[in-house]
Amino acid sequence: MKSFVPTELVPEPAVPTGVPVGVAKMEKHFEGEVAGRSATLFTAAFDQATGIGTYVAMESFEGSLNGREGAFNFAHSATTSGSDRSAEFFVVVPSSGTGELAGITGTGGMTVEADGTHRIWFDYETG
Repeated sequence: MKSFVPTELVPEPAVPTGVPVGVAKMEKHFEGEVAGRSATLFTAAFDQATGIGTYVAMESFEGSLNGREGAFNFAHSATTSGSDRSAEFFVVVPSSGTGELAGITGTGGMTVEADGTHRIWFDYETG
């Protein structure tokens, strides 16, 4: 992850719950079969002290996917109890592809290693 910047976009009036809601902008850089960068809008209800919460993210990726150049959007979310990921969701946004990735559809997944490295993969087709 290149950057993680909290923003002031939490809806008002705030509704108090047991876990605070936050919004951040992220920038990621990718290497390997997925090479490029993404700009992400990241929303989470997360307890920093326990590491328990759920996030929802919308990423705009530009670069190459297995050597095919272009850009597209993908959305993902997951829940953590502090040491695991569950209820994972990952989808390529239909009609969002450009360049050689025009018509891309599909799903994918992500793992986060102990050192914070994000590993991402796509199961996709292009038009």
